[in-house]
Amino acid sequence: MRVAKLTEHFGVSDPTIRKDLAVLEQKGLLKRTHGGAVSVRPPVEEEVASRQARNWEAKAAIARASMRLLVSGEVVFLDNGSTVEQIAQALADSGLRLTVLTDALAVAEALADAPGITHLVLGGQLRKLSDCLVGPLATENLKLFRIGTAFIGTSGVSEAGVTVADLAESALKAAVVAQAQRVIVPADHSKVGVADFVKVCELGAIDAIVTDRPSDYLEALCRTHGIELVTAEEAG
Repeated sequence: MRVAKLTEHFGVSDPTIRKDLAVLEQKGLLKRTHGGAVSVRPPVEEEVASRQARNWEAKAAIARASMRLLVSGEVVFLDNGSTVEQIAQALADSGLRLTVLTDALAVAEALADAPGITHLVLGGQLRKLSDCLVGPLATENLKLFRIGTAFIGTSGVSEAGVTVADLAESALKAAVVAQAQRVIVPADHSKVGVADFVKVCELGAIDAIVTDRPSDYLEALCRTHGIELVTAEEAG
């Protein structure tokens, strides 16, 4: 939330808002940033259908922008998550010739009949809440493959790193991050500044973030950690 928006909403001055934000930060309820503040409370994990409906247009724009980061012939890992599912749907109509490895059933469905796309699904235990496969079998199967580019779903991107709600999911994502040659995190604006329950990796382990609209906070994070920032607005 920007200071300017808070002053407009509450009808008070900038110094008043900044003083209040400082008090709230001392209580651990938020983190101040240049020109505003971000949440530090992790979101409540929702079922995949609910996540798909939220910020749908932003996620579709991120998916379109992500197509510009791929070239035919790559081996791509598509993680679970509503934004990554949008990427899978965009890939199905992209005309790219790719091999796709995934742990997400919805991604496999989206690509099952896509011309030019060969897809493989990791084995493992089905986590119904996010409709993905996790566990030791999935992690062991992952070792068989060479991954060029990985798209990692997340529920939060902040100074704390890339974070998610579930421990089993984070373990598989971390294994993918360690194995892939290039790691891309697609995250709409609602994920920026959020720190969820379990860390997947430090920010320095990822190569690019694709978002629907930039913010001073996200731009500063990317500059500090040498991350390429791609926005849907710039990609048109």
